Amino acid sequence: MGSPQTLSEADRRLVAAWAADCAERVLGLFEAEAPKDDRPRAAIARTRAFSRGELNTAEEIRRRFMGGVDAGDVKAPAAAAAARAAGQAVAICHMGAHALGAAAYAAKAAGLAPGRPGAVEDELRWQLDHMTAEVRAALRALPPVGEDRSGPLGPGLLTSGQLGTIIRDLQAGLALPDQD
Repeated sequence: MGSPQTLSEADRRLVAAWAADCAERVLGLFEAEAPKDDRPRAAIARTRAFSRGELNTAEEIRRRFMGGVDAGDVKAPAAAAAARAAGQAVAICHMGAHALGAAAYAAKAAGLAPGRPGAVEDELRWQLDHMTAEVRAALRALPPVGEDRSGPLGPGLLTSGQLGTIIRDLQAGLALPDQD
C-alpha cells in the first residue's frame, strides 16, 4: 500500500496546476537575482505539462531532481524560497503532498520579499481562493502535517518552523467550506 501522501495520479495532476500557479507567483523573486537562470521557470513549465497529461508519470519521477537549484546558487532568502517552490511543484509527479510544499515555499518567499508586511497571510489567502473544488478535495485527502511519516509531510523540513506553520494554516483553510 502506498503512502496517503501520494494521492492518485489524477489528483496529482489536478493539484500540480494549482501548485504551479503558487510557485509562478513568486518566480520573479528568483529571476530578479538570477535573470539568466531558467531552471525554476522550466520546472514550473514541466509541472504544468504534467498537470495537462503531456508528461509520463514514471518518466517525470525519474527526472524530478534534474534542473533543481542548489541552496548556494542564490543569496537572497526570498529567491531561494521561490526556487524551492518550483522544486516542490515539479516533485508532485512523485507525491501529491509536494503541492503543499510548493504553496508553503511560495508563501515563505512572498514573506521574505522586502517591503511586504503581511505577505505570507496574503499569499495563503490567494492560494485558498484560487483552488478549484476538486483541488481542495484532493488536498483535504492528505494527512495533517506531521502525522504520517511516509512522505514530505512527515518529520522534516516541511513540518518545522515557518513552513510547518504555513502548511498547518493551509490545511486549516482547507477545512473551511468551499468559497466557490
